[in-house]
Amino acid sequence: MKINGKHEHTIWVNENDERLIQVFDQRYFPHKIEVFDIRTTDEAAFAIKDMVVRGAPLIGVTAAYGMYLACLEAKHESDPNQYLIEVAAKLNATRPTAVNLAWAIEGMLKVLNEENNVTEKIKIALATANQIKLDDINISENIGKFGVELIKEISDKKNGERVNILTHCNAGWLATIDWGTAIAPIYHAQLQGIDVHVWVDETRPRNQGANLTAFELLEQGIPHTLINDNTGGHLMQHGMVDMVIVGTDRTAGNGDVANKIGTYLKALAAHDNNVPFYVGLPSSTLDCSIMDGVKDIPIETRSEDEVKYIQGKVDGKIKSVLICPENTPALNYGFDVTPAKYVTGLITERGVCQASEEGIRALFPEKYV
Repeated sequence: MKINGKHEHTIWVNENDERLIQVFDQRYFPHKIEVFDIRTTDEAAFAIKDMVVRGAPLIGVTAAYGMYLACLEAKHESDPNQYLIEVAAKLNATRPTAVNLAWAIEGMLKVLNEENNVTEKIKIALATANQIKLDDINISENIGKFGVELIKEISDKKNGERVNILTHCNAGWLATIDWGTAIAPIYHAQLQGIDVHVWVDETRPRNQGANLTAFELLEQGIPHTLINDNTGGHLMQHGMVDMVIVGTDRTAGNGDVANKIGTYLKALAAHDNNVPFYVGLPSSTLDCSIMDGVKDIPIETRSEDEVKYIQGKVDGKIKSVLICPENTPALNYGFDVTPAKYVTGLITERGVCQASEEGIRALFPEKYV
């Protein structure tokens, strides 16, 4: 996908210094395009925790590079293996809901434990992190290829008239490395010449829809309209939404889906108005150790300041503005869980399946071992 007409990835190894990992600082989109340098494991943890990077797949890849940086740092430790364990725990603690974080860290530790020489660990870690990144790109592209068939079916039923798609939060290429998850089918629809329009939820309190989804759709030339988070139900009641596609940070083995707070309400509205509700996800976000997502998926609670303050561009400068009485307490759950019964289907890199244990098992039997 593109920024200012140039193909970009969300994370990369600096071409002149492979000890430097660089990412776009997503805290400042769309008002400023800024690169954030990650040279240490503390900076990797900060980037994940403070949402310099966000989106489950990108969080996972960032953590993988964080473990590579841990290997570089381990050269100066008396017990390198213990140091890697400590860094893994530090990175794991940054974002509890997104399962890609733990998945990537566990995968890195597994291959690193097979080698004792620290110099060799460094080489293995960089190669493995690079491969995880490449795999994510391929997975996202395949999600798009399977998902676009669902959009095409609706387009055919409408005799080629515009397909209106509602999405929540950001699950585009800025949440992954390239293509995205929920937005990947939309990009493929554009490539196939299907007429699409996207309703973009602003997604309070961090406004990832307004700041990120709208930005990337605009850069890609895809028709879209920004709406406040409470508008979706009204649009569905009046036949203005043909389908909903959202992403997920963790999907339980029974098909329950954890995604950005507010997703559950969209699913209820879609169910009440017979609007298909799909979830785009890489298999790395499947957590089949949990079989009741509503009860058992951990939900991150973030700073109340994200609710009490809103960030925007004022007089050419990015500023935060208080929107409530200063001493008013606020509660900031980052995610909610949509029960599987409200999910029409899961769009994965292996195909579309039912949001159920049976459906997931058919495509990913290894996840239940």
